[in-house]
Amino acid sequence: MDLTQHVEELRHQLELAAEAGGDDARIIAGRLAAALESAARLVLLDAISAAAAEITLELAPGSVDVRLRGRDPEFVVTPAPTDHPVPTDVVPPSNTAAPVEADDTGTSRVTLRLPEQLKARIEEAAGRDGVSVNAWLVRTVAAAVGATDSPSPSVRTSPLGGQSFTGWAR
Repeated sequence: MDLTQHVEELRHQLELAAEAGGDDARIIAGRLAAALESAARLVLLDAISAAAAEITLELAPGSVDVRLRGRDPEFVVTPAPTDHPVPTDVVPPSNTAAPVEADDTGTSRVTLRLPEQLKARIEEAAGRDGVSVNAWLVRTVAAAVGATDSPSPSVRTSPLGGQSFTGWAR
């Protein structure tokens, strides 16, 4: 995604606003526009990352990530896996848990503190499965508590014509 057009539009709008202030305001606006380019790019990246995080909540266990390539963000859409295998060396299976019904009405945010060593093992396992850490944790926890029905994401088409994007977001 090329942010240049958006940054240029911001610069243009600043220059238009300065027109009302006369020559001095136009000169100052020109100087400010050049100085604000980096800040504008960061704000746009922040907004894009926040949007990707919100979309990821709706796609869980799928995900949308944003990666920065040079100065431009790229999107990675990871669909939810069709099968949900759980590595037995990380989470032991539980046969005593009551079934959990799939509920696609929303998601919740949970803060989880992990020892660094366990976090590294989870990241490796998610990487082996080709899914995000969040998607892997959702799948693993669902299997661990004996969820018989896992949420199935609705099929969504890209408004960008099915293009694939790659990237990471924080």
